[in-house]
Amino acid sequence: MIINKEGIRDPEGETIKNYIVNKVTDKVKEVRAGKYLSFSVDVKEESEAIELVKKIAYEDRLYNPIVHKIIVRAEKIENGGN
Repeated sequence: MIINKEGIRDPEGETIKNYIVNKVTDKVKEVRAGKYLSFSVDVKEESEAIELVKKIAYEDRLYNPIVHKIIVRAEKIENGGN
């Protein structure tokens, strides 16, 4: 996931909250929007998959590290199926 760092305005999240969420409830305090990217990699270890995706994201500038942060999670898929 690529999201804005804390302290950086999130106009998309603010718009979703103000024009959609607030019509339903006033209990939601904040909405943050971001990008969700899914990678399928062929590696032996979860840590190797995480480092590979972080390397791709940083070196190929999938995000701007000045204003964004990335969250990388790995999930092992047995036999290539779900």
